[in-house]
Amino acid sequence: MRPCRTEMSTKFLNFSCNFRHAFVLPHGHQVQWFPGHMQKGIAQLLSRLRSIDCVLEIHDSRVPFSGRTPLFKDLMKMKAHVLLLNKCDLADISRKNDIVHRLKEEGVDKVLFTNLTDPKSKVIKRELFPVIVEAIHSKPRFNRETSQDYEMAVIGVPNVGKSTFINYVRHTHTTMKKKSLKVGAIAGVTRSVSGKIRANFNPPVYLTDTPGILTPRVSDVEEGMKLALCGCVPDHVVGEDLVVDFMLYWFNKHRDFRYMEHFNLPEPTDDVTVLLNHVAKENNFIKRMKSIDSNNYDYFPDYIASARLVLKQFREGALGPALLDDI
Repeated sequence: MRPCRTEMSTKFLNFSCNFRHAFVLPHGHQVQWFPGHMQKGIAQLLSRLRSIDCVLEIHDSRVPFSGRTPLFKDLMKMKAHVLLLNKCDLADISRKNDIVHRLKEEGVDKVLFTNLTDPKSKVIKRELFPVIVEAIHSKPRFNRETSQDYEMAVIGVPNVGKSTFINYVRHTHTTMKKKSLKVGAIAGVTRSVSGKIRANFNPPVYLTDTPGILTPRVSDVEEGMKLALCGCVPDHVVGEDLVVDFMLYWFNKHRDFRYMEHFNLPEPTDDVTVLLNHVAKENNFIKRMKSIDSNNYDYFPDYIASARLVLKQFREGALGPALLDDI
């Protein structure tokens, strides 16, 4: 029988004095990713605002507060707004009410938790459109007051499931079963604003997909690293090993040592090379490099392959649910 998290935390409490109290990136590194297609996407989105009734924002449930750009908060003031916190199957949402309360304090009135990997999601099938229609009619529609259809823009940071959501809704609420948008498990698949996509017949609803948009400058290192850990920033931008290092820091900071049991470590560690070296040995991840002194080859642990495996398992929920933001 596995020990519970509280038992593990108590057992290894004496290690806490050796853990870092802040996460610092190495000199010259930063969490910054704002390619040209994001700026273009913002311009395209703003040019279509007159015909949009509602802004449907999708975000990762593991970071319900981090990473939501100032642009999204400005759009909330102008248009009806609904926030979908996706990937709730990967998040620790035991304090769901507290999350919703804090979001309401920030001006977000309508929040739904979704899991787009669940083909029988009641939220998408039953709750989504009534909430959206209520939100739309709670604000003036201006030049669309007499329109019988509803148009929505789907926005959010990269890799939170915007295109997946549109394909899911289209499959669930229309007779069009073919996927209309390309999706992927990495950030930056959608690179431009799409045309109108029918998502429902009664009421008639059309969705517009947009590229993932991050704030041009991430001033808080830990906030940026949380987004990187969730895959909202391409791994190569920060470095896979640094993202794993932040994951290790976060678990230790919260006295949560589940990584130790999952990867069969004998004790907690605050040194990412210890974890990556162990994972490399366990999985036979070996890098062969030719020696500069001879024609012989030297063999080293492949830390990048190890880091990719660790990130994959965290992002797929193999280490259990996580809520990276503090409430």
